[in-house]
Amino acid sequence: MKLIQLTAITAAVLASTAALAADPVIVIDGNDAVVYEAEPVAVAYQADAGYAYNADAGVLRNTTGAVVGGTKTFFQTVTHPAAISAEVGTLGYGANIAWGLNDKTEIQAGWAGGDVADLFGGDFDANDVNYEVDTDFSNPYLGVQLRPMANWFTMGAGIIVPDNDIDVRANSEGAGFYRINGDKFYAGNASAADKAADITNGDFGGENIGNLEGTIEHRNKLAPYATIGFRPNITNNFGLFGELGAAYMGKTNATINRVAGNPNPAADIVADQAEKDLEDKNWLEWMPIVKVGATYRF
Repeated sequence: MKLIQLTAITAAVLASTAALAADPVIVIDGNDAVVYEAEPVAVAYQADAGYAYNADAGVLRNTTGAVVGGTKTFFQTVTHPAAISAEVGTLGYGANIAWGLNDKTEIQAGWAGGDVADLFGGDFDANDVNYEVDTDFSNPYLGVQLRPMANWFTMGAGIIVPDNDIDVRANSEGAGFYRINGDKFYAGNASAADKAADITNGDFGGENIGNLEGTIEHRNKLAPYATIGFRPNITNNFGLFGELGAAYMGKTNATINRVAGNPNPAADIVADQAEKDLEDKNWLEWMPIVKVGATYRF
């Protein structure tokens, strides 16, 4: 009986509080006092780590988490561009916006356009005929800008979607004639003296064919380009840049019309030959890219 009482009392005291577990426990049995030194018992539970999704692991174990995480990263990248730039050059006047993929790579989207014919001299010759040029360029582009050595030197490549209007007008020579295949064709009526002299020399082709005007268009709907350049930073946010390169615009289609003049077989032959000469010229088949600008970095 005493053993049972002693056991019950001891259990009750030990279980009463965790704080008392570290203190000595005194149990009185009749006239004897017994001191028990209670020692705390530490019970450790180790939870199984189980599965934890690592967004950077590169292995799609948790499909939902990976898709949501990837979409969020893409959204943040698009809505937080790295830089904006203003530019002027042979593609026109424009601007672009860039998104940084890492410290060496940016994706650029931009547009350049306007009348930049004067940058190409404003005129050109095609088979002895000089043509005045008016342009209305529209060149949206998408490309990648690289800093291969992580410094100011850059390399770029991408695609232009050209929509360039190019108007041409033939400039007559001397007394108002065009020289086509060695013969003189007059925009108006040749003077009697000029006509007689040309007939004598065997180079009179015809007269009153009118003015030659028309358009040329590059055939490429997508034009690849490549550039090299420099992009030094002036301050933490502000920098300048320059680029040199070329875009392949493709061969040209030409359309030449006679303005005024009398309808005659010679005039139609001249217009057809002018179209052929322009297409053989392939003006700006390889369009040079020269541009400078300023950049603001966020």
